[in-house]
Amino acid sequence: MESKKSLSILFAVMFLVMVGFGIIIPVLPFYAENIGASPVQLGLLMASYSVMQLLFAPMWGRLSDRIGRKLVILIGIFGLAISFFLMAVSSALWMLFAARIIGGFLSSANMPAVMAYVADITTQEDRGKGMGIIGASIGLGFIFGPAIGGIFSESSLSVPFYLAGASSLLTFLIVLFFLKESLPIEKRGQHSTKKTSLMQAFSGPSSILFSLQLFVSLSLAGLEATFAYYAAQKAKIGIVELGYIFMIMGLAGAFVQGGLVGRLTKKYGEGLTIQLGILVSAIGFGLILFVNSFATAAIFLTIFGIGNGFIRPSVSALITKVSTAGHGSATGLLSSFDSLGRIIGPPLGGWLFSLAIGLPYILGIFLSIGAFCLYRFYVVQAK
Repeated sequence: MESKKSLSILFAVMFLVMVGFGIIIPVLPFYAENIGASPVQLGLLMASYSVMQLLFAPMWGRLSDRIGRKLVILIGIFGLAISFFLMAVSSALWMLFAARIIGGFLSSANMPAVMAYVADITTQEDRGKGMGIIGASIGLGFIFGPAIGGIFSESSLSVPFYLAGASSLLTFLIVLFFLKESLPIEKRGQHSTKKTSLMQAFSGPSSILFSLQLFVSLSLAGLEATFAYYAAQKAKIGIVELGYIFMIMGLAGAFVQGGLVGRLTKKYGEGLTIQLGILVSAIGFGLILFVNSFATAAIFLTIFGIGNGFIRPSVSALITKVSTAGHGSATGLLSSFDSLGRIIGPPLGGWLFSLAIGLPYILGIFLSIGAFCLYRFYVVQAK
């Protein structure tokens, strides 16, 4: 019962975190442009956040193994609030960069600590379900956040940033007063040194799973960066219609992660669920090549989204089971690999799109095949 209560609180926390994060997504490009950012500088501004996540997520995950999950989660959420308020008052480009870098550094604590928290309070049998619930909250937050940001940006471009900061402060208070610590004092510091924890997390067959997550993240980021242009050229789909398409995909992914993942992993294990997700994603990539209308774009992208929704929570659950490092070290390293894919994916997808508009999705098929082969190799190595 206590674990269910904690999962419910974590669901609300991550939903609010992602709502706050999503609020600024449609506004930030115009906000940065207004204070003099060029397209290249905007790209660097967006990438700076992911680079900080890449560099520091393992550190925060490792720290959560030493001092507990709750304090690290509080640091991450407070960092988000600071970054949003700093962006709201930014009057020069360097201020925006400073806010994004500070936000990326501190908020990179959130995902590793939350996933480690889930691993702490769930049995191995129910871990996939717990990770799926967190994935669903993130997906729903990304659906509602941009819509809220778009609505409130009509009065002033700075308003969404204040709103996102207020949402983060509310989330901070929820964690402070309602979320109990999940890591007992006697279990802290068992993987205390940097060298030991990282080597344990990225050692043996489990290292293959990190590479698998990189492939999946890379293919997803490439799709997200190019699909708007692709849909416009292939099916004359505009911004409003594109928003509906991503909303449909997000809802389907949230449904999958919040319900089906838990049932499948409990009955068949994470391995089968990961393989199913990779195959469905590959089919989705292939179908996207045949988009010719709003309906086909919505259906084919949703098929991809469903497949992708199976993968991340299942990989997260499996890594916390098989890694000999602490849960925080393992999930921190996983977040780092995920960020690496999100850094490389957009420019790679954009370059491929400039060569031929279907290439990012053909690459997605090959990356899915590669991820499937990596999992089969993991199975062999794990025996």
